[in-house]
Amino acid sequence: MAETAPATVTLVGAGPGDPELLTLRAARLIGSAQVIVHDGLVSAEILALAPPEAELISVAKQRSRHSMPQEGINALLVDLALAGRKVVRLKGGDPFIFGRGGEEMEACRAAGVPVEIVPGISAAIGCASQAQLPLTHRDAASAVTFVAGQCKGLTDQDWSGLAGAGRTLVIYMGVATAADIADKLIADGVSPAIPVAVLENGTRADMRTLRTLLADLGDMVEREKVKSPALIVVGEVAAYALAQDVLAGLPAQWNNGAEMLS
Repeated sequence: MAETAPATVTLVGAGPGDPELLTLRAARLIGSAQVIVHDGLVSAEILALAPPEAELISVAKQRSRHSMPQEGINALLVDLALAGRKVVRLKGGDPFIFGRGGEEMEACRAAGVPVEIVPGISAAIGCASQAQLPLTHRDAASAVTFVAGQCKGLTDQDWSGLAGAGRTLVIYMGVATAADIADKLIADGVSPAIPVAVLENGTRADMRTLRTLLADLGDMVEREKVKSPALIVVGEVAAYALAQDVLAGLPAQWNNGAEMLS
């Protein structure tokens, strides 16, 4: 008898949290899934769309604490598919934007497992839209860059030229290193008075949009008790957001930046 052909692993972007921001294809796949392997950032409302008989497997990650290492997740996806079970690998945002989707795709390919990708609305796009923060604007920014605030060591990353006048920098996973991020950017020549917005729990009912200046970023995150998931947006576009201004006690020479927030 021939061996069972491996089933397909589908890497599905679940978007930034609001189930109404799922793509139609993502919703259909979730609603007919046999097995869903999901991240911790996938909302309960989205998981509730799965059929009652579906097996839900959480591989949630938190900073410095993983329920399953990435190599284990890769092996799990391959093993399930080789057993003939169709797998929906459900990821917050988009699988290919800081979602390690590329690594999981490579593992499936190496094992001879068919793999498909279903894009999702990225956290940056969804959260910025909810905050009415345009990541590009003809008067403020003609370029936008996404970086990770803790990806393989902050000090190893070269962000030269990514932030400043006419540019927008969106930082994922930067809450724990916010003060270091501000120091790094200022040392690279970015004005301490450039506006910064922090988008916490984007697209969800408890979303907060907080705004300050770069020099105050680290203190503000601590002062306002900002928690992950949150994005940091550095650039003049932050002045357009519907946000709570929480700037506190900066030197007078940075008043021009404060005026941009008013």
